[in-house]
Amino acid sequence: MITWTPSPVIIQLGPIGVPWYGLGYAIAIAVGVWLAGVEARRKGMDTSIIGDGLLWVVVAGIIGARLYHVIDQWPRYQNDLLAIVLPPYSGLGIYGGIAGGLVGLFLYSRRRGFPFLPWVDVLVPSLFIGQAIARWGNFFNQELYGPPTDLPWGIVIECQHRVTAYACAQFPFETTGFHPLFFYEASLSLIGGLLALWIGRRFVDRLRPGDLFSFWLIWYGLVRAYLETFREGWNWAVSGIPVATAISIGAITFGVVTILWRHRPRTPEPEPEVDTAPAPVEPDQPADPR
Repeated sequence: MITWTPSPVIIQLGPIGVPWYGLGYAIAIAVGVWLAGVEARRKGMDTSIIGDGLLWVVVAGIIGARLYHVIDQWPRYQNDLLAIVLPPYSGLGIYGGIAGGLVGLFLYSRRRGFPFLPWVDVLVPSLFIGQAIARWGNFFNQELYGPPTDLPWGIVIECQHRVTAYACAQFPFETTGFHPLFFYEASLSLIGGLLALWIGRRFVDRLRPGDLFSFWLIWYGLVRAYLETFREGWNWAVSGIPVATAISIGAITFGVVTILWRHRPRTPEPEPEVDTAPAPVEPDQPADPR
């Protein structure tokens, strides 16, 4: 069992603390931008779009991620609305961030007039690897953990960060480790990113625009749907069904359907008929008597 309990703050600057959570997202964005540039250059695409459109994607992504988290944790914010927008705060939902970022990229693509899906594919490896980095912020906040475990990589969670189901009265702090769901998701996201990079190079002649994003939907949907089965007491549910699970199943389905649709057998278009009849022979014209 890993007994170290980290502080969520790197350094305290007067009344404002610099959180590890925020640093993780900043590093994730920086690495993502660099990797997107590498992929865009490899595909011969205009890399200036990355720098110019970064603000659109990041701002829309953060708004979407924060909105998802606030809806998820509404009882926590309903009596303190300023906590939604004022620092210090933590809590960003991946699905909300992806949806917001896609909206930002789509609007920017309309503004600049470049194709949307090829650029989504360029960003997929960055998305995977950025998730792998950013998820470590959950470790420093002592969140995104699963049920108690005796495995050697179980992590301790301080009592004030426990959900009701795992209160210290029943699960003593000194002897209870929990599944590190953040680490599972970070590791599987990293693997997904490496696979996306490999697929983009190995099957470059067979991929169609949007295929890599469909791969992200399937891979992350499977990862998230599985990890949701470990969560207890703090997952957003509607009619008893965790919202993240429902979204994950929808993402998997949409990803599979779109790949099958793009790669469906196509009936070859009939070749235009060629008139093989001999051209009519014009009668000889009489010579001009003049």
